[in-house]
Amino acid sequence: MKVLITGACGFVGAALSQTLYESVSDLELWGFDNLSRPGSEENRRRFSEWGRLVHGDVRAVCDIEVLPAVDWVIDAAANPSVLAGLGAGVSSRQLMEGNLGGTQNMLEYCRRTGAGLVLLSSSRVYSIAALSSLPLRELQGAFQLDDARELPAGASPAPLSLYGASKLASEILAFEYSAAFGFPVWVNRCGVLAGAGQFGTAEQGIFSYWLHAHASRRRLRYTGFGGKGWQVRDALHPRDLAALILRQMASPDKAVLRPFNIGGGTSNAMSLAQLTAWCDQRFGRHVPEQTEEERPYDIGWLVMDSTRAQAHLDWSPDWSLESILDEIATQTATRSDWLALCGA
Repeated sequence: MKVLITGACGFVGAALSQTLYESVSDLELWGFDNLSRPGSEENRRRFSEWGRLVHGDVRAVCDIEVLPAVDWVIDAAANPSVLAGLGAGVSSRQLMEGNLGGTQNMLEYCRRTGAGLVLLSSSRVYSIAALSSLPLRELQGAFQLDDARELPAGASPAPLSLYGASKLASEILAFEYSAAFGFPVWVNRCGVLAGAGQFGTAEQGIFSYWLHAHASRRRLRYTGFGGKGWQVRDALHPRDLAALILRQMASPDKAVLRPFNIGGGTSNAMSLAQLTAWCDQRFGRHVPEQTEEERPYDIGWLVMDSTRAQAHLDWSPDWSLESILDEIATQTATRSDWLALCGA
């Protein structure tokens, strides 16, 4: 089997590459990356153990034209920050050209070569307004859904965020190409992916960033929601995502024109305050600052429900939240330079 991974030198792309290399005996693995992210050079050096890397950009058709034909493309190339496009180093045009335009270019590659596509999308395709209206209560330093109050009927179409809009448009385009040209497409709406080796920044890798910053006594801050750190996310290890993708590529069902929510679920969910308490036990006490400043697109509770993927593909995560945090914490002991390397 021949597989091409875009964004192969990012955290998720590299983890997927390694897991596929270790799991598939007849694998011919190709990677594609523009090496623009801080930290990607480390994964570039490692990639030669798993396959062949092509230096290129999904926004450049001339770079894609030289890629070999493969059986499957795993599209992991994207700007992953929900704040992207608001002026912090990435313009709105750059965001759309990279996330949406890059996906269209890879879809054209799939149309031309007949390759199947696995598109990594995002939990942020759901409406900010709908997520913000969820009834929440605080329990043991974390928000949780309030079962005593009525939940919203569903997610309204907008607004999402510029980032969320780019990913939702990519999903729609992928399904349209699949229907029009007959190649298989799988879309996975991923929650927070976490593990050792993540290029941790507060916007793009909160679990990794928090542990490394806590261990090195960097400044930490609870932002918004009363400055308490009660906001909750769940975590999924990319090796569990790789196990799902292997099932999707091997599935005889080639026309699943609906996305899957993919995440660690409630058992792998934790608030920032609870994460701080975990770090205090592991590294010693370190107190974050508190601010009630509100940021665009922040939400108090977002946990992915992977029930459909479990039913359709007999898949569930193996990595517990404790094991994910332990893996990251182990890295902090050997890589005190990690946040600087990642540009955090």
